[in-house]
This record gives sequence, C-alpha cells and structure tokens, in this order.
Amino acid sequence: MKAGDKVRENSDKGLLREDGLMPLLEHLGEFRKRLIYILIVLTLGLVLGLVAAQPLYNYLMSLEPANTMTLHTFSLWDGIGMYMKIALVIALVITLPFTAYQLWAFVKPALRPIEQRSTLKYVPFALIMFLAGLAFAYFVVFPLAFNFTRTVAAHLNLEETYGIIQYFTFMFSILIPISLLFELPLVIMFLTAIRIVNPLRLRKMRRLAYFIMAIIGVTITPPDFISDILVIIPLVLLYEFSVFLSGIVFRKQREADAKWEEEEDSAAAQT
Repeated sequence: MKAGDKVRENSDKGLLREDGLMPLLEHLGEFRKRLIYILIVLTLGLVLGLVAAQPLYNYLMSLEPANTMTLHTFSLWDGIGMYMKIALVIALVITLPFTAYQLWAFVKPALRPIEQRSTLKYVPFALIMFLAGLAFAYFVVFPLAFNFTRTVAAHLNLEETYGIIQYFTFMFSILIPISLLFELPLVIMFLTAIRIVNPLRLRKMRRLAYFIMAIIGVTITPPDFISDILVIIPLVLLYEFSVFLSGIVFRKQREADAKWEEEEDSAAAQT
C-alpha cells in the first residue's frame, strides 16, 4: 500500500470516528440544554412555592388528621424546613408539565410528523394525572397510614407528641411516590408512540409488573393486609389501564403504517 493511500485511509477512519462522535455530542448538548431549562423552571417554581406555602399550609392544617392534634417544633429550623418541603411540592407540580414538554422536544427530531403531533397531546395530561395521584394519596392512602401509626402508639401507651417536620415528611413520603406512579399511563403511551414498548410486550411483563406493584404497595403502606390491598389494587388497575391505552396507540400506529405502505405502493405503481 502506498503512503498516500495509507494516509487517506487513516484520514477516512478519523472522519468516520468524528461523524460517529458528533451526533453523540450533539445529543448530550441538547440534553444538557433541556436539563438547564428544567432547573430554571424548578427554581422559579420554588420561589412561587415559598409565596404560596403559607396558604397551602393553612389549608392542610384545617383538614383531618392535622386539625385533630397539635404539632410541635423541636428545632429552630423546623419552620423553614416545613416551608421548603411545601414549596418543593408546589415547584414539582409547576415543573412537571414543562419537564414532559422538554422530554417531548428532546425526542421530537427522531419522530415522524404524525408521531410528533400524537405525543405532544400527552403533555397537558402529565399535570392532571399528577394531581389525581395527589388526591388519591392524600385522601385514601395517607389517612390509612397515619391512623395505623396512631393505633400502634395507643396500644403501646405512648404519649403522642408530633413534630411538624416529622408530620410533613411522613405525608410527602407517601404523596410524592404515589403521585409519580399515576404518570404510568402517560409514560406507557409515550413509549408506545415512539415504538419502544408495545402492548404485547407489556402483557408478557404482567407478572413482573404485578410483583413490583405489590412491593411498592407494601412499602408505602402500614404493615396490615387491608391497607396493602387498598393500595395494590389501584396500582394494578393503573397498569392494566396503561396496557389498554398502549393497545389503542399501537393499533393506530399499525393503521397509519398500513396506510403509508398503501400510498407508497400506489406511488410506485404509477411510476
């Protein structure tokens, strides 16, 4: 092999490496940009959350079980910590739909126009499903867990003295995971729309999904059978609802693909 040919071959290999590296760097740069946008909105949401923390705190304290007891502070930082926890939840509610939009914008170039339009519709529902999860967690799961812990304390003849930070930490450790789980149908629909999962695969994973749902239900509820069942059943139904929605999206995809193939065959026959 001549020296010039060898240099040209090495140059071509270098170009191939650069061509393979550039798309990766571009994707990482795009992901970094989207992440910065999300962090900016999260910061603004924290500011708004601090403003709205007091009204929300007053509302939560007017509801059961908070209005049935006296909360205490055990540290000078407890009041600030309470404000920050509530502000973080408010910021999460504000940031969630924006995060869903940024995720859609990140994968948009890889989607066909019809897929771009169909997946964009899911963004507003991210907030709706999160709020539905908050309502279910607060009015169903949280009272079960809270009453169970108080019952155990009563059986042990313990004097109840609850700190405000402990109360809100206990509350949000239940509310946030369940609220995020309520995003499962949208996540499944989105992944189906971009052809990562399909209902056939989800049905094959049903046993594993049920097992994971059972672990989650047992983890976030008191250790009694009734509470576990009251949480596990809605989670399982949520998964089955996700599979059903995935089937609808998948069926529409196949119909669109069949129509596109017919148009392509018709155009090829005319030429």
